[in-house]
Amino acid sequence: MSDGNYNRSLLPHTPYHSGLQTGKAMAKMKASEAFRETISQAMPDLDSEKLNKLTVQFTSNLSRKI
Repeated sequence: MSDGNYNRSLLPHTPYHSGLQTGKAMAKMKASEAFRETISQAMPDLDSEKLNKLTVQFTSNLSRKI
């Protein structure tokens, strides 16, 4: 009868942490793309340098929040 203490080497490997990191990276990438599309549609006269700067700022803010 088990007392709840298991040898970790006997447990199946669960790549939860790496999967979580991959999911966050994909979400950041998609959010950045969506932000870029939204800003370019909302402000069509915005030059590419300013658009890149805003996208980098958004990605940086997003990384701090997640």
